[in-house]
Amino acid sequence: MKKIFYTLGIVFTIAIIMTACNNKPGTAVEGTKGLLYADTVGLAEFQDWKAHNERADAIEAYKKTEKATATTRKRSSSQSGSMVSSSANEAKVAKKKGWSKAAKGATIGAGSGAVLGAVINKRNRALGAVIGGVVGGGVGFGIGRSMDKKDGR
Repeated sequence: MKKIFYTLGIVFTIAIIMTACNNKPGTAVEGTKGLLYADTVGLAEFQDWKAHNERADAIEAYKKTEKATATTRKRSSSQSGSMVSSSANEAKVAKKKGWSKAAKGATIGAGSGAVLGAVINKRNRALGAVIGGVVGGGVGFGIGRSMDKKDGR
């Protein structure tokens, strides 16, 4: 009887993990016909505040480069016969996109593989968990990587 409850608990845990990692942010669980969650923690306000600050920082950096360029132009016009080269272009920082699907797949696969490996190998649960985690992580990474390639990431 204990084994049945233990197995059901593991299956239930895996089901929760799999439904929690859906690719539709902002939607409720699939059975609720797509209801949206309310913004209970002020995420929208934070994102607006962050965007406003980033715009202000960009404008300030642009003004600084314009001042530096104007100063360089004055120097180059006062010096005859010499060439001064300056660039006002700065490298753009790539915006982070969060976890890739390959990383998510590897994490979910390793976790569920470890649990299943421990359940399947009853004599040495630690060894079963390690082997299951490695195999599950590899399979999850492969599936996630193929999804990343389809998305062009």
